[in-house]
Amino acid sequence: MEQQLDFLVDKVVAELQKKLAELGEKTSGPKAEAAVEGKAAPQQGIAPVTATKPQETHSAPAEPKGTALIPNPKWKEGLDELLASTPARIGVWRTGVRPLTKTMLQLRRDHAAAVDAVYGEVSQEVLDQFSLFTVETQYDNTENYLKRPDMGRVLTEESVRLIQERCQKRPQVQIVVSDGLSASAVDANLKDVLPSLMDSLKSYGLSCGTPFFVKGGRVASMDHIGEILEPEVLVLLIGERPGLVTAHSMSAYMCYRPRKGMVESERTVISNIHRQGTSPIEAGAHIGTILAKMLEQKASGVKLVL
Repeated sequence: MEQQLDFLVDKVVAELQKKLAELGEKTSGPKAEAAVEGKAAPQQGIAPVTATKPQETHSAPAEPKGTALIPNPKWKEGLDELLASTPARIGVWRTGVRPLTKTMLQLRRDHAAAVDAVYGEVSQEVLDQFSLFTVETQYDNTENYLKRPDMGRVLTEESVRLIQERCQKRPQVQIVVSDGLSASAVDANLKDVLPSLMDSLKSYGLSCGTPFFVKGGRVASMDHIGEILEPEVLVLLIGERPGLVTAHSMSAYMCYRPRKGMVESERTVISNIHRQGTSPIEAGAHIGTILAKMLEQKASGVKLVL
């Protein structure tokens, strides 16, 4: 999907450059030529996009991440070092007093992806792939979920009944998945995180209860689930708040004997699980290692020694 969006951004920019080039040929002159972003690009160290032969695939070429578009920076080494240390939008340069058209289109694309992550729903196909049944919190709807975090921490009565009927009581490890603030994070990462986590648990000789999916869940929903199932340890794989760098980031919150009234310092977390951050496969393996240490030390959060 991201490659297709990049392709569309490049195609729009190419068409704009083509139209501006045609306009420049008709009006000609220094001002007209300066208005054509595609012609100005070579002076800024940016190769112009060719619009005469449209792309035949959806994997569009894009500027390498971490590449400055500033022409002749005064301190290139420092700028390169800064770019290598962060995925933030820096060194994007400008056309006149505004950002480049492609930069603006990419910004709007990433903002739209963030909105879709919050208001979207996890694919049923993904849940079916891992045989995850669905329960819900008392969030009611997305607008209410955003305004009332407390309602995303408590399961509905029907959900409590369903968990009691279908889940193993007092498991050694309980795995829970939730959309949280990014349904896209679950769609993008679960297929790598969950199998890796299961393999890791198996390698440590740990048994797992019945995994399930919580719709409209907050982190503290793991406390309510802990009260119902009484697992030794619980891990909640949940979508993080999306940003303009990625809308697909997942976190893994882990806790020893979760229960209502727990404070945040009693939780252990691995965050930024996505393909540009912590590798989903590596994260799954590492989660298994942490859970094994929790069981060994009978502790989590700040009391756990990693």
